[in-house]
Amino acid sequence: MKLLYVLAIMCSLVACQQRQHPSTPSIVFAIAQAPLNLDPRYATDAGSERLNRLLYRSLIDFDTQSKPIAQLASWQKVSTTQYRFTLIKSPDQFHNGMKLTAHDIAATYQSIMQMKDSAHTAEFSNIAQIEVLDNRTIDFYLQKPDAQFVAKLIIGILPAPLIAKGHDFSHAPVGSGPLKVVSWKHQLILERRSDQQRISLVEVKDPTVRILKLLRGEVDLLQGDLQPELVKYLQTKPELVIKTSVGSNFSYLGFNCKDAQLQNPLVRRAVAHAIDRNAIIKLALVSASREAEAILPPEHYTNQNADALVPYIYNPALSKDLLLKAGVKLPLKLVYKTSTDAQRVRLATIMQAQMAPAGIDLEIRSLDWGTFFEDVKQGQFQLYGLTWVGIKTPEIYAKSFATNSIPPNGFNRGHYADKALDQLLVKEDWPAVTARIHQQLPYVPLWYEGQFAAMTKNITHYSPKPDGNWDDLATISNYVH
Repeated sequence: MKLLYVLAIMCSLVACQQRQHPSTPSIVFAIAQAPLNLDPRYATDAGSERLNRLLYRSLIDFDTQSKPIAQLASWQKVSTTQYRFTLIKSPDQFHNGMKLTAHDIAATYQSIMQMKDSAHTAEFSNIAQIEVLDNRTIDFYLQKPDAQFVAKLIIGILPAPLIAKGHDFSHAPVGSGPLKVVSWKHQLILERRSDQQRISLVEVKDPTVRILKLLRGEVDLLQGDLQPELVKYLQTKPELVIKTSVGSNFSYLGFNCKDAQLQNPLVRRAVAHAIDRNAIIKLALVSASREAEAILPPEHYTNQNADALVPYIYNPALSKDLLLKAGVKLPLKLVYKTSTDAQRVRLATIMQAQMAPAGIDLEIRSLDWGTFFEDVKQGQFQLYGLTWVGIKTPEIYAKSFATNSIPPNGFNRGHYADKALDQLLVKEDWPAVTARIHQQLPYVPLWYEGQFAAMTKNITHYSPKPDGNWDDLATISNYVH
């Protein structure tokens, strides 16, 4: 309430005049965290992946049930180890005017296979050979059958000549998507190829400042990363439009399984029972948020046993018993790393209070996003909190928890090792995989956070998506009356 009062006072003191729009008005999108890397072969942070979907086009995409569908190319399964892809539209063009051909597809995936520092490299280690048949047709040969192979081909395609020259795609992207980068200095300025509509991505880390900029007309759109009471506050403003959607992005608490204490499953279970997820959702998350038990949401086509995953209910007394059985001297002191984002710090603070009665003394260390994410990638943590964004395929379980997926070969940042799980992953028995992970707890599943977008009334053709992507920037309009 204090924050809302401050907002009200600040709005009354600041002249809420709309900025002067030029004849072709730009659209300003305020985001909490700017993208870090616009090379799709390296990008792993949410902002980069969301924008890369618009800067580049990939061979395939997904339908509403997370099943693969053609984007750039249709495919034919020639055999269990051979897949043929044919470009649907030819010639397509990159942002620099070069035609997109099968040679660019081959160069993109061959470059990933040769990289030593990309988290995506291991995912394509099963490719034995890539053969270009003509400008529109390409064959992938696998070392062994992989039923999920097609669903993996979501990397944005890059121009082969620029790959050969070692072009810096991370800061100067060249793709074939509906948006292209015009400038990236103080802010990212994008241009839509179809109509030259300009869209600026402005990083505004402080949620209160983001709201004030929206109310003053300095920005047109913001999405996510706000406390629920702030969303409700925005809903009272007649000059704004608020749109919401159920969420599918998976938030979790990660463990360092090399840690002397956390390598014990009893300790990890104790932490899981020391978090009241339902209370956090009601207190600190937006509407349409829901508890999670696995990375992929219940509606995903692989989640046949979603109802069989018994939730870890908040039970501080049980947590204490588990810690004592594990031989832990109470209180158990743990360090939880998170970003400096106000909402993430708030969630950490709530968990800190919830864990105290369970005999867990949680120290919160909030770091700037770059430092925090680098620590996570390097395994320099005991506990951390993150969200998996836009995950569509069950391969995420192998990339995150297989013994051979420890960075840089994957996302197993907690160095979790379980031979039983490795065997299930090889069999691709997804119900058994999710059950094993849920039992062993290499992470604590938290929630799928609801999605929302707030915009001025002149913005049309934009709605939040369950995975929080920004795909509607390809269709968004700005009508100034």
